[in-house]
Amino acid sequence: MRHTGLGKLGGLINTAVHATKRAPGNGDVQWCFAQVKGTLDDDVTEADIISCVEFNHDGELLATGDKGGRVVIFQRDPGSKSSFPRRGEYNVYSTFQSHEPEFDYLKSLEIEEKINKIRWLKRRNPAHFLLSTNDKTIKLWKVSERDKKVEGYNTRAENGSLIDPVNVSSLRVPTIKPMELMVEASPRRIFANAHTYHINSISVNSDQETYLSADDLRINLWHLEITDQSFNIVDIKPTNMEELTEVITAAEFHPVECNLFVYSSSKGTIRLCDMRAAALCDRHAKLFEEPEDPTNRSFFSEIISSISDVKLSNNGRYMISRDYLSVKVWDLHMETKPIETYPVHEYLRSKLCSLYENDCIFDKFECCWNGNDMAIMTGSYNNFFRMFDRTTKREVTLEASKDIAKPKTILKPRKVCSGGKRKKDEISVDCLDFNKKILHTAWHPTENIIAVAATNNLFLFQDKF
Repeated sequence: MRHTGLGKLGGLINTAVHATKRAPGNGDVQWCFAQVKGTLDDDVTEADIISCVEFNHDGELLATGDKGGRVVIFQRDPGSKSSFPRRGEYNVYSTFQSHEPEFDYLKSLEIEEKINKIRWLKRRNPAHFLLSTNDKTIKLWKVSERDKKVEGYNTRAENGSLIDPVNVSSLRVPTIKPMELMVEASPRRIFANAHTYHINSISVNSDQETYLSADDLRINLWHLEITDQSFNIVDIKPTNMEELTEVITAAEFHPVECNLFVYSSSKGTIRLCDMRAAALCDRHAKLFEEPEDPTNRSFFSEIISSISDVKLSNNGRYMISRDYLSVKVWDLHMETKPIETYPVHEYLRSKLCSLYENDCIFDKFECCWNGNDMAIMTGSYNNFFRMFDRTTKREVTLEASKDIAKPKTILKPRKVCSGGKRKKDEISVDCLDFNKKILHTAWHPTENIIAVAATNNLFLFQDKF
């Protein structure tokens, strides 16, 4: 993201809305350019790279976090909802510094300010609440509006300075007057000192009172009102660290059942745990694992089978997991194998050696559901992202590129040629840019609006009815 005007806290975000002729899960629809904010250029600093994207529960707000510790919140433009056709235009609503770089002197360890995850709480009053976390510290933020101010204090001047009561000769009743809208973000709780390893996940429970936080070896359960105490509900740390065989990669609460949660591991397994069974959920209720295909066995098998993200469906019946080469759909009632498997970039299987050498094989791609659980989205390289329709089995590859950030530009499906003669509209696998990757994506909870983070740019895609 490029920030101007407010320095590091500036709110100039590259935002665009694009589209394609056919969208999974939505039949034959057309997607087209609708909006752009800021300028698209190649001047990228490390702090500007977007590290997480998250819609709130009604899709009115969209939050992004970056490696500089900043959180930028976008608000749906009211006019875009009442227009016909409805448009998915978002404007900058609030920008604030969530985390600062720290240094652990006891361990001689630098703690980055990078925002790893953002999770919204359901709205209960006019204010909005969200959780944000870096590697060690979780913060609960309150985002509220002020459009009125009080004037006519008896013991305070207009500039806010106090007046000596001795000099007050008459009493007056303060009045409330309208003022220019001001959005304030204030930290309400700080949850710290509970994780030895880097936090990779936070998830708010369906009871909206508790949440979990997960690092490489442990999962903790917090109450939103208590900052100095948490319960350790999963601990996979071996007595001897030399015996360590797997780490926790992602964790999430069930969207309906407040006692259930899942967590994935670097071994390619997903465990479903029930907090009613025991205080420490080291014994899982269900284990989801697909047997390895011996024909695909290689030196890289263990690395590419590691699950980088797991997301439960909105209805709570299914979940999706993302490993390096594919997305899998699991039925919570069937542990033995996934019910659906979608290859994301199978053409990279022959490139695993070079991807290992440049560390790309360790990239952690996220995945997400659409609002009715009928379509899935996840990212790839060359700023490509993939969408899969579970009903029609149609799939499409799209590109988030500055080249199509022009009014009414149709975003055409992209195809990758892995060998043989390349067609005119295809791109060779050898020409893919592995420095451009879509790691973070989000889908509007009720509409076909998609947020895609491409390095320092936030793209929005929307279908056109």
